[in-house]
Amino acid sequence: MANEFDPDLPSNRLIFEIRRERRLFEGFRDRMEEVMASYGLSEAEREAWRSVDVKALGDMGVHPYFLPQVTRLVHGAKKNSSKSRAAQAYRHSFGDEIVEHRPKS
Repeated sequence: MANEFDPDLPSNRLIFEIRRERRLFEGFRDRMEEVMASYGLSEAEREAWRSVDVKALGDMGVHPYFLPQVTRLVHGAKKNSSKSRAAQAYRHSFGDEIVEHRPKS
């Protein structure tokens, strides 16, 4: 993934603001289409959000710090662990590109 951060990309502003405003955060998944429209996301961004494709969003210019936030917004952040739906969706987006680092025994 060649992530070139684009500070003007609407998805960056959406993620930044939604993680700070409870009223936007609550029920985001149920209102995702409405929220994406209100932030002016392109159709490519919208499709990446719908399919929770964080790799595509990263390629479009979403800040690397925000990429895991995408899966948490869609799948929830409760019981956040490596086995959570959000973490699994993140890993799925990158497939074999993510190398798991484990301490050697």
